[in-house]
Amino acid sequence: MSNVTFPTEVIDLPSGGKFYPEGHPLKSGQVELKYMTAKEEDILTSQNLIQKGVVIDKLIDSLIVTKGVTHEDLFLGDLNAIIVASRIMGYGKEYPVTAICPKCSHKEEINIDLSQLETKEINNDDSVTLPVSKKTIKVRLLTRKIEKEIQRELDGLKKIKSNIDPEVSTRLRYIIAEVDGATDAKTIRETVENMLVADTRALREFYKKITPDVKFETIHTCESCNNESSLPITIGTDFFWPDARI
Repeated sequence: MSNVTFPTEVIDLPSGGKFYPEGHPLKSGQVELKYMTAKEEDILTSQNLIQKGVVIDKLIDSLIVTKGVTHEDLFLGDLNAIIVASRIMGYGKEYPVTAICPKCSHKEEINIDLSQLETKEINNDDSVTLPVSKKTIKVRLLTRKIEKEIQRELDGLKKIKSNIDPEVSTRLRYIIAEVDGATDAKTIRETVENMLVADTRALREFYKKITPDVKFETIHTCESCNNESSLPITIGTDFFWPDARI
């Protein structure tokens, strides 16, 4: 068969490529995606992939044109940006949602313009001094691959300690890259196990602040009482294909 060239778009990533290592294909802060075809619709409606929870991963891998990049390489915020861009390229920018006014509880169906979603501003700062212990913590952003590793560990820990949810401490171990310059697993583990709540809260807030991502929210004015409020946008199973029977 002859080679078929599909139309593509170059997408700007929320991270701007800042936290990828030198030489990484995403260091430019951009990724090239192809437009969806019937092949991608087959992926989206595959009951097997849906049940395994990997349908979005498979879709993104099918759409990425940039050589040497898979969904596992992406920081989670960049992955979110690609998901939104893929939805716009495949099914348009309008996304129907139900808006409920926090003031008068009025409910209405509206269309969100996905192309107008903003991204968080970021900086290059990846270290913070904790308020209580005064330890200097260097963090790393989580990729989809690391997120999978965390989930596998959490699933295993929950089988052993079914009455304890270890998610906070487990995630902190993966987020922390250095403690006062030390990078060994033993130091990081002991630091997390002995970290006071005030320090864990400060670290989590710092990490959230520097993490590049899409702002999944929009400003909505209630048609009933004219109250203006921030409307969070959630991505459901109908995000890509509203008419899909999944």
